[in-house]
Amino acid sequence: METHKESTPQWKTTIIVSTSLRNHETHRMLSAQQHRIRCSDSLESGTFIFPLSGTAFLLVDPEDLPEPLEGSGLIERINKFVQVHRNSFLLLYAPFNRQKELEVLALIQNRFFGSNLKILPVRSNAELVKGILTIAKATSKPHVDKIRDRMSLARAHIIESSPVWEMLRDML
Repeated sequence: METHKESTPQWKTTIIVSTSLRNHETHRMLSAQQHRIRCSDSLESGTFIFPLSGTAFLLVDPEDLPEPLEGSGLIERINKFVQVHRNSFLLLYAPFNRQKELEVLALIQNRFFGSNLKILPVRSNAELVKGILTIAKATSKPHVDKIRDRMSLARAHIIESSPVWEMLRDML
């Protein structure tokens, strides 16, 4: 007896990572999921780039930052990253229970408020990998087109079945 199990094929993509992440746990986790990983010496340390979705992620671990924070070069490093990558995310790796982690978060939020930088606090490597893959998949072709189509269908359905829209149509 043959059984067929319906399953969605696992999403796989190419990821360009800085060579500084070659021995990082996230590199191993992404490889285990069979993503194509290319290392590059020309990328800022701690960078993941998803070419098909146009997203870039910069990993910052507050434990790796020297004191005082203002002299650590962190703001300059993030500023350069934001200027180079239009769709940029900062992965702030920390359990957020120590004063230094909160200071780093506040410093970054204050400095980059209103910029195109999105800050993603992550507590573990598993959370980090899940977050970057979710964002990259949702913003890459053909997935972004499917999401757009579903949103259009949902919008059309809401408009068709909304009593407010019916009342507005009747008024015109």
